[in-house]
Order: sequence, then C-alpha cells, then structure tokens
Amino acid sequence: MRLRTLIILTVIVPLFLVLVVFSLVAINSLEDNVRSKLQTEVQIITHAIGTSLGYAMARDSPESLEESLHAAFSFHRIYGAYVFDLEGRETYGLGLGEALFEPEEIREVVNAGEPTGDYRQYDGWTYYSALMPLTTPDGEMRGVLQVNRLNTGIENYTGFLTLVAGLAFVVGSAGIVLGIWWGFRRHIERPINRLLDVMARVEGGAREQRAAPRGPEEYRRLAVALNGMLDAMAEKDADIEAHRLNEIALEKRLRKSHKLAELGMLAAGVAHEIGAPLTVINGQAQRLARREVIGDDERNRLGRIRGEVARIVEIVRQLMELGRRHNVEKEWVDLDTLLEGARELVEEDQEQRDIRLLAELPTPTPRLLANGQQLTQVLTNLLRNAIQAEGTRCVRLRAETRDEHLHLWLEDDGDGIKEADQPQVFDPFFTTKPVGQGSGLGLSMVHRIINDHGGTIGVFDSELGGAGFAITLPLDDTLEGADTTRHEPRECQP
Repeated sequence: MRLRTLIILTVIVPLFLVLVVFSLVAINSLEDNVRSKLQTEVQIITHAIGTSLGYAMARDSPESLEESLHAAFSFHRIYGAYVFDLEGRETYGLGLGEALFEPEEIREVVNAGEPTGDYRQYDGWTYYSALMPLTTPDGEMRGVLQVNRLNTGIENYTGFLTLVAGLAFVVGSAGIVLGIWWGFRRHIERPINRLLDVMARVEGGAREQRAAPRGPEEYRRLAVALNGMLDAMAEKDADIEAHRLNEIALEKRLRKSHKLAELGMLAAGVAHEIGAPLTVINGQAQRLARREVIGDDERNRLGRIRGEVARIVEIVRQLMELGRRHNVEKEWVDLDTLLEGARELVEEDQEQRDIRLLAELPTPTPRLLANGQQLTQVLTNLLRNAIQAEGTRCVRLRAETRDEHLHLWLEDDGDGIKEADQPQVFDPFFTTKPVGQGSGLGLSMVHRIINDHGGTIGVFDSELGGAGFAITLPLDDTLEGADTTRHEPRECQP
C-alpha cells in the first residue's frame, strides 16, 4: 500500500468523520439550547399574563381581561393569547392559533392543575403554545390561558446555522485536503523521491552520487546517513580493489620469482656442464694466439673466439645471479651519490654520443636505506639503455619523495619502446638490440633488484618522445623533513 493511500485511510478519513460528528452535535446542541430558551421565555410570559388575568377574573372585569390579553402582544413573537373556561370552550382570545388544542386537552390541564406546553402545526405554521391554569388570588380555578408564539425565528436561525455549518465543513474539508496534499508533496513525497533517485543512480553504476541534505530534519539525517553508507561502500570497494591489485601484483612477482628460480637452476647446470669446455676453448685459443707462425688475420679470429667465450661466461654468470635469492644488505645512501656513481660508469658512452643528462632532485637530497652497489647498477643499466637508444639526444632523471617513498622517473627523447613490446621488457633474453649487442638480461636484473628492495618499476611513453621508466622505493620516516615538491621538468634543449 502506498504511503499516500495509507495517510488518506488513517488520517484524512477519520478526521472527516470527527468533523461531521462534531458539526452535527454542535448544531443539535445549539438548536436545543435555543428551543429551551424559547420555551422558558414563553412560560415566563404566560405566567406574567396569567397572574394579571387571575386578578381580572377575580374582579369579573372584562376590560381588565382584555387589557391583559392585549399586553401579551407587547412581547416579541407572541402571535396569539386565548382564555378558555373549565370545559375547554373559548371565552376570549386574540391573534393566531386558537385551535391548536382540543377541548379534551384543555380539560386535562384543568384536571392536572399544572402548566404545560407543546409544539403544534396549524395552517402551515409551527407554534410553541403554553397552557396555564388561571386561578384567582384566593386559589379558585376559573379557566386556562393559552399563549402562542411562532417558531419561524428558530427555524430560520437553525436552518441558517446548518447552512453555514455545511459550507464551513465543505470549505474546511477542502482546505484540509489541499493542505495535507501540499504538505505531503513538499515535505514527504519530494524528499523521498530525491533519495530514491540517488539510490537508483547508484544502483545504475554512478557510485559517486550523493543525496543533498535538505528538507525536514528527519530527511536531512536520512540523507546524511545514506551518504555515509555510500562513502563507506566506496571506501570498502576501494580497499577491495586495492587488495585485488596487490594480489595481482604479488601473483606476478611470485610467477616472476618462480621463473627466475628455475632459470637460475638451469644456469647453474649449464655453467657446470659448459664451464670446463669453455675453459679449454679459451685456453687453446690463447695458446694458438701466441704462436708466431700464424698471421694477424688468424690471431684476430682467435681473439674474437676468446671474446665470445668471455661473453658466454658473462651471460651464464648473469643468469646465475638473476635466479639466485639475495639477502640485501642495506645502508643509508644519498641519492645524488648513487647518481654520480652511475654517471661515471656511463660517462664514456655519453661523451661519445654527445648526450645531455639532466638531473632534477629535491632539496635536500633524499637519503634511503638500500644496497648502494645494487641501486648504482640499476641506474647504470637504465642510463646506458637510454644513451644507446636510437635517436637519443637528452636523458632526464627526476625524483620526488611522497608518502614515505622515493619516486624516480628516467626518460629519454629517443625512438622509445613499441607498445606491443612494453609488457616484455623485463623478461629475460628480451632485447630490441641487434643480435650480438645485448643479452636481454639487463632490465631483468634491474627488475629483480627493485623487487628485492620492496619497490616497483614500470615502463611508460615519455613526454619527451622516447621511453620512460618509473621506479618507486620505500623510505624511512627520517625523510619527513625533505622537500617533497615536484620540480617542473626542464626542456631538453642544447
């Protein structure tokens, strides 16, 4: 059942019934009060006239009798006065309504000796007629006095009151209905519809919708409670999403660690099996290169053989290092010290290619608890990849401390990394360099070191036009006083 129908049945209908009953009771009470007043007035007039008529009858004076009857008409709405003998016959009378009572009724008044009165109809008129025994001063009953008063006034009065009461009831009922309808629409239905609209939008997927806390106090409290519930749900959804993303990231890291562990076991077996042959090949090539009977061309070829052997040994070493579990020994290091160490290692390549390197660090320089040698290796690999990228003229390193973490962005203006290749850049043996120029293990090693430090690393398209790497590393709260303002990046201009 709708709320509107419920209010009509439980409020408006009972209210109308109460108004109807109250109006009827009030009109009847008023009419009874007026009739009682009318009867009392007629009885008083009858008693006054009867006393004077008793004296007139005692003197047997027709003139006094006539004067007393004429005096009755000086009272308001007295339309008839009659005197009857003890047998009920009219002896003298003036006005209207002489035949309202039968002789037998007159004789009953004589026998009872008590005044009486009644409403009677005659010639289409309604009268209130009072009958009173006439006695002389010495107590002798001589006849009966009848005084008639028209009831037209009370009928008009009560009819008018009934009409007024009916109109008042209709107007009042209409006003009540309109008032309740307007109040229901404004203060009940509209606020409810606003709340329902918000909930419908939230159900449709617009989780950011909130109810406006306006209207009556109860609806404001309801809107605030609804908003609080929606905020709690949004916070819970955010927590669930964060947990889901963390679980996905953890699962990826576990798969990565498992893959690296398997790769490390494979590398250990390969190193054990090919270690001795490689040593023999390298030794024999070295001995051949020392002979004087061979020419320069053969000696160069032997040197290339020894170089490739060294490359194989280095790849196996990197594989073993990549798959081995590491206990990271940490110490407090400065970021600018790490960057300076990496720059020295790539300085030769930088100068040969005429690459400009920009570093934008917060002031004072952040300090972090980490393995300085490993992080220097991370920065070195990333800088060397950026410098060796095709088309690179500028490399930019930016840093920022926020939420007890160090955020690093290393970008270049080279040709960048294809979108299809970005998900694979940290996989072992994946490289975009020509065959023989890269092992594809550098970024895998970077990824492993960052993970060992509890951080994250990702690749993105730089605004400079090339590739970009974003690194996040945890910091201790001793960096709380550092300048965490992110510097505006400078343009890579010559």
